Amino acid sequence: MWSAEEVARLCYERYGALPRTGMPQMGREWTLLAAVVKMSSSQQHQAAPEVVALGTGTKCIGQSKMNGRGNILNDSHAEVVARRGFIRYLTEQLRGALKGQDSGIFSPGTERSRWRLRPGVSFIFFTSHTPCGDASIIPMVASQDQPCQPIRAPSDITDHLTKGKSGVEASPSKRKAEENGEPVKRLKTCPLDCAVVGEGGSVLGEEGSDPPHGSSTGSGPGSSETAPDSKGPDVHRTGAKCVPTAKQDPLRPGEGYHCVGVLRVKPGRGDRTLSLCCSDKLARWNVVGCQGALLSHFLQEPIYFSAVVTGECPYSQEAMKRALMDRCAHVTDLPPGYSVRAPELRHASLEFPHSHRLVQGTHDSSKGRVTPCGAAISWCAVPDQPLDVTANGYKQGVTKKALGTAQARSLICKAELFSSFKSLVVSALELPDSLRGKELKTYWDYKQAAEGYQKAWEKLREQAFSEWVRSPRELLQFE
Repeated sequence: MWSAEEVARLCYERYGALPRTGMPQMGREWTLLAAVVKMSSSQQHQAAPEVVALGTGTKCIGQSKMNGRGNILNDSHAEVVARRGFIRYLTEQLRGALKGQDSGIFSPGTERSRWRLRPGVSFIFFTSHTPCGDASIIPMVASQDQPCQPIRAPSDITDHLTKGKSGVEASPSKRKAEENGEPVKRLKTCPLDCAVVGEGGSVLGEEGSDPPHGSSTGSGPGSSETAPDSKGPDVHRTGAKCVPTAKQDPLRPGEGYHCVGVLRVKPGRGDRTLSLCCSDKLARWNVVGCQGALLSHFLQEPIYFSAVVTGECPYSQEAMKRALMDRCAHVTDLPPGYSVRAPELRHASLEFPHSHRLVQGTHDSSKGRVTPCGAAISWCAVPDQPLDVTANGYKQGVTKKALGTAQARSLICKAELFSSFKSLVVSALELPDSLRGKELKTYWDYKQAAEGYQKAWEKLREQAFSEWVRSPRELLQFE
């Protein structure tokens, strides 16, 4: 039987074995980690757990930066990056199955050219921190420090980085302006997806303001102080905004700051995003599966995570259950093969070495303030280009001239995953029924043709997530 510690240790070791490219700068930058672990057993023996996909990242692209070519990675949160790497892994496994090779995880289904997981094969989802959004709205306890506590005065946010994300020292003019107290325009980021509250209850981090990274009114890591405006118990805050059509946060002091159970969109760099929080996406995967609409064409049944393991961090089993399962528990009338799943929830005692808290504890002040790492790492167990590192939605290191070309695309962006899927279609000796006799050209066409998946998603929206923010169709019409 596996343990949460075993899963966490395995994921940290896999991460530690990667090249340094895209990893946080020691003593100054932090990031989040997520991974998918394959479990395999039979009557004869139980194979060792294996990490098959891994992701790091904390950033999102604002709505104005999105385009209709599918060549930019809109959401680079670790959980999303890991799941997209998992789709690459599943695609490669299906490619082997379609060629008659031993894929290791798939066996033929009962329907034409469709496959299902072998008996004894399952997948565990690991995340080093509670998923952003609803699952992170949890009561504070005396031994926990608010990751981004409310601050007392606007002057607390005038601290600045002496170096930029690239390690290059800030320009003399910018340093001089900051020293004179003049405003300096910066990109907005939000560590640990936290909101920061100024005097009078105003929320810093809205458009035009720059939330401090890891600011606290306490005495540092381990401080048990609560919000200065709070006269009782407090909750960990999230910088994610409730979707516009949902009930909005009351913003009252302490436990009354947030409402719970609502869909939220992630903070972006500059303008707002269309990316739903990881809590919401995990809840969705528990109903429609984590394989996506495209791979559903070749799968007789959706693939669900059997467990969700969280690393050491502020954690609430009740909040995780509420966010990931309870909101969808009442959904019914799903198509054959689909069901509402309740993955096992476990909390490991091992903390990610590059977590915000540990980086703060070993912070080298000579390197500037603690800040989230700007890069996102994707790794998956595929033979060709398993490692992919992105920044600002494109491959890290590409020149401005190359932006918009195939050279700049992340291997897990929509366009690349669609290209890999189309190669599956071409290599298939016989197409599944959902792809036969149809004139399909665009990414949107192929997604909509996955009728079982779309029916399950329709039922989930009707009964639980009616306010889910969907990308405009024109952004999905690429070929």
